[in-house]
Amino acid sequence: MANEITTYQAPALNAVRILIVGDVMLDRYWFGDVNRISPEAPVPIVRVDRREARLGGAANVARNSAALGAQTGLLGVVGADEAGTEVEQMLESAGIHSYLKRDDAISTIVKLRVIGRQQQMVRIDFEEAPTDTVLRDKLEQFKTLLPDYDVIVLSDYAKGSLVNVADMIASARAAGKVVMVDPKGDDFTRYAGATVLTPNKSEMRQIVGTWSSEAQLTAKAQQLRADLRLDALLLTRSEEGMTLYTENDQYHMPAAAREVFDVSGAGDTVIATMACMLGAGAGWNEAVQTANRAGGIVVGKLGTATVTHEELFG
Repeated sequence: MANEITTYQAPALNAVRILIVGDVMLDRYWFGDVNRISPEAPVPIVRVDRREARLGGAANVARNSAALGAQTGLLGVVGADEAGTEVEQMLESAGIHSYLKRDDAISTIVKLRVIGRQQQMVRIDFEEAPTDTVLRDKLEQFKTLLPDYDVIVLSDYAKGSLVNVADMIASARAAGKVVMVDPKGDDFTRYAGATVLTPNKSEMRQIVGTWSSEAQLTAKAQQLRADLRLDALLLTRSEEGMTLYTENDQYHMPAAAREVFDVSGAGDTVIATMACMLGAGAGWNEAVQTANRAGGIVVGKLGTATVTHEELFG
């Protein structure tokens, strides 16, 4: 019998509806040349000749899912300032549905990176936590948006926008939604009941302590997954790839990066890609494989970048 030739059918992601909720930021990059050291202090002088702004934090997750073709909405808080307006404009340009709340009492979170000769010289952060009134309004809007979306991604950068995360998870799961969480902090109990958590190694270590073997890591990961009533736990492990833990199995994917240029935002790409794949009906293993491949592509780019459908599926 002749061998049958099968071709891989790239998933149709344009029908997937994803709502991202979390800490919205504006990433600013100042690029320039470094030719001398300051006479005032032993630091390099960067003569800035180019500036860029990109969506950061939860907004970068939204940017990644939109770049893959998914119908994407973003719920978060920005200040009533110029940076908040810039975020709104960038969301519109990317085709992302904006449900941003403007908080008159705070400034938009901004991360300013100064880059000389392709090396980050310094990062300057501007951030304030949203006010209680705006957060209550955001929770109510979240509940009204649930029927319009299939997958909910909660992107926690510990900046104060997800203080109601437990209520959000409960509401979304009661509505039958897939709930993915990129966690932060030393207490994961507030994420209990989610579909999947995606911690990195340092975040995992902060919760379960250190491990000395793969078997010990597996035991701790499975215990955490069971304690939090998760369907799955995805541990992203930098150069070691990523491992998915489910109730009856574990699945490891080695790192897919050919060249690592910048790891910032890679976790955003991974969770956005997984959300797109799960929303399209993919199984856990296929979703992890694709997310791993997307992470490998994006770390070869400078700054918070995205992966396109064509790059990922050809």
